Amino acid sequence: MIIRKSRQEIEGMARAGRVVAGTLALLRDHTEPGAVLRDLDTLAEDYIRSHGGTPTSLGYKGYPAAICISPNELIVHGIPGAYALRDGDIVTYDIGVTLDGLIADSAWTFPVGDVSEQALRLLATGERALYAGIAQARAGNRVGYISAAVQDAVEGAGFAVVKALVGHGVGRHYHEDPQVPNYGPPASGRVLAPGMTLAIEPMITAGSSEIVLHEDEWSISTADGSLSGHFEHTVAITEGEARILTRQPVETAVSASARTGAAT
Repeated sequence: MIIRKSRQEIEGMARAGRVVAGTLALLRDHTEPGAVLRDLDTLAEDYIRSHGGTPTSLGYKGYPAAICISPNELIVHGIPGAYALRDGDIVTYDIGVTLDGLIADSAWTFPVGDVSEQALRLLATGERALYAGIAQARAGNRVGYISAAVQDAVEGAGFAVVKALVGHGVGRHYHEDPQVPNYGPPASGRVLAPGMTLAIEPMITAGSSEIVLHEDEWSISTADGSLSGHFEHTVAITEGEARILTRQPVETAVSASARTGAAT
């Protein structure tokens, strides 16, 4: 069932989105060689709670941490532990914040120190794919317009879309209808309408699109060990351009051109 949000609910999600964005900005500033993942998780939880929110992931279906942290070949749902970031890594922070009963969700992949040219291209492609999808998140379009735009941006750059994982509705619950795949024909999926709120989230790899679920039953990585990037914004469908509810002050220079067509 599609849950369309009122104007007041969308404003509430935007307030949660500002906490998400602030958390990502803080983590970006602490993303450096030697940073321990469980310490970064604590840093994020403290920030979220100090701004009146709660970490949506903590306890969600038994998930044991405040946020998901996924370095290198981990695509999503990495559980923060004792791993210390190394020069040349890339790392994804995936953050949900609940504030006054409403949820915003965002993810971003950052470089750690000096990274490879391939890693930089992967990250730039992930950002471009996200904004290509957001540009198609308009009332009257089908979800498939988002999916096709993401797929074209990713595969056109020589990378692969993870087809087993999808975006989703979000707002009153962490995961709502509709699903938002990152591939497929434009004519597919539900018709978008004002009041719908979506987590659009390209998950891409430098190699195969096949995935592996680890023994912790949460962490998902690329089957071939290739690098993975994950970029996500929560957006609201309006009468015009999509409104990004998790706008960050941390996005790279790529974003300035990539996000053309998406309203704040």
